[in-house]
Amino acid sequence: MPDVFIGLMSGTSLDGIDAALVDFSSGVSVTHATTTPFPKDLRDTLQNLIEQPDGVSIDAIGMADAQLGLAYAAATQDLLAKTKTRADQVSAIGCHGQTIRHRPDADPAFTWQLGDANRIAAATGIPVVADFRRMDMAAGGQGAPLVPAFHAAMFADDTELRVIVNVGGIANITRLGPVVTGYDTGPGNGLMDAWIQHSKGENFDRDGEWAATGKVNDELLAALSADPFFHQAPPRSTGREHFNRQWLLQHLAGISVSPEDVQATLLALTVESIAREVLRGDANRVLLCGGGARNRTLREALTVALHGIPVEVTDSHGLNADFVEAAAFAWLARERLAGRPGNLPAVTGAGRAVSLGAIYLP
Repeated sequence: MPDVFIGLMSGTSLDGIDAALVDFSSGVSVTHATTTPFPKDLRDTLQNLIEQPDGVSIDAIGMADAQLGLAYAAATQDLLAKTKTRADQVSAIGCHGQTIRHRPDADPAFTWQLGDANRIAAATGIPVVADFRRMDMAAGGQGAPLVPAFHAAMFADDTELRVIVNVGGIANITRLGPVVTGYDTGPGNGLMDAWIQHSKGENFDRDGEWAATGKVNDELLAALSADPFFHQAPPRSTGREHFNRQWLLQHLAGISVSPEDVQATLLALTVESIAREVLRGDANRVLLCGGGARNRTLREALTVALHGIPVEVTDSHGLNADFVEAAAFAWLARERLAGRPGNLPAVTGAGRAVSLGAIYLP
């Protein structure tokens, strides 16, 4: 079989589908990658499913599951066409799916990702590995984050202690030491995206330019930082069902603050919650990935908050920061086909290492 896989990822930012063609025949090489924006109606549907689940019908969930499967398939077909790659040249597709609910602290814990893998396999003619999180949960883990195992395979260096910081809708860190650890730190881009959409109708704050025009409101920052999640011991994971626009609006009630100051404060919340966790241990270097790695204002603020620890983007270490997670799910699909464990119990809290994902044949 060829050692070429496709990774599909759509994260908590709801900005679209990242598709990466990854060649593992000699190390890890992302030969091509694309981002396909969600159609507005599908994006709006997903946002409602995640943030306002009350009153959502089973039909709406089922339709979104089918529509997402078709959207993932279309993104894959676009990637194949652009790279002139045949289906039989790809061993499998690893698809994370779109998380609409993640409740690791429920009893019993559960997590739910949409995106019908049957439709992806049928449309592309390529085996699909999906449903990565639930076997880790079944083994007693949080089901997330799952990318630290790939971070360790890709970025570990015997000469220094590195921390990988992924800033998507939610932010998480991976500490690459003798024992790899990692967990969610809290909001990444998600709240900033939600606020600029609410205030200005724009999808995101490019380079943090709007945040840079405001000032941090200490009262608001203190209120946001008091959320119990920030005081949980790892393992811990969260999602947009917790940190969302409604959560922010509840905290804004009774506080007089300008829109740009809210944005500056949200950026400070992301930076401070990341920096606090990075500084809990030793680190010689921080590598940034995810959409937040492109936010210049955030990157500069994080560099200041880390007191001189070098902050670099993963681009300079062999992997485009925008497609690290897509590449990770290509890698996890490869691990599944090989029968190797994909989780790290020290990260997720699972009782044992397990093979992740279900296989869907075309």
